[in-house]
Amino acid sequence: MWRTLDYKNQCDLWNDISIFLTDERNELFERLLEHRTRHIVIGVEDVFHEHNSGALIRSAECFGIQDVHVMEDENKFKVQRGMAMGSENWVSIKSHKGAGGISSCVADLKAKGYTIVAATPHEKDVILDDYIPTEKTAFFFGSEKSGVSPLVLGKADIHLRIPIYGATESFNVSVSSALILQNMRSKLNKMDREVWELSDEEKVALKVEWGLRTLKKPEILVNDFFQRNEKL
Repeated sequence: MWRTLDYKNQCDLWNDISIFLTDERNELFERLLEHRTRHIVIGVEDVFHEHNSGALIRSAECFGIQDVHVMEDENKFKVQRGMAMGSENWVSIKSHKGAGGISSCVADLKAKGYTIVAATPHEKDVILDDYIPTEKTAFFFGSEKSGVSPLVLGKADIHLRIPIYGATESFNVSVSSALILQNMRSKLNKMDREVWELSDEEKVALKVEWGLRTLKKPEILVNDFFQRNEKL
């Protein structure tokens, strides 16, 4: 319910929440938000090894990527807690389930202005070092068995290749994501912050989300807030 609040009321709710958090926790939120971005997001297709799922989420969080779109056509996305090291609590995991999940995810991101990039060796592909994320970009990673699906390959604006100098055909999906995100993060850091940083509204919404996740009984505080603001 709180996610539907406008900016002012989100700020008011955050003020209520922040009182119950330590100074260290509040400072952590501010530090993380300085580097958070939705300019780059990732899409994950049918990854089924919990180790890889956890590593993907962990890499996204470490490089400040806020949104991870998970497509669960044939396999359920499960995060290996030990591998993720709690990173799943800091990113926004958005699930797209069922046979139409992949198509709807791609369509949704395209509608929001994202360039769709399929991480896969392909004819007329672009080398990783040559791609500059000047536009909003969604990187799609495929399953362990079959890689990026034909549907995504067909709808992708760009096919991206990580150079390989050995006999093995490709990197593990979790390694691919880490290499690409590290490269993109480095490029974002050289760009104007206004291109990639979160809006004030997005920052407050995330602080509310993280703060509620920190509290032991967040529903009490939220219910009290809405009772005091019955017209919301």
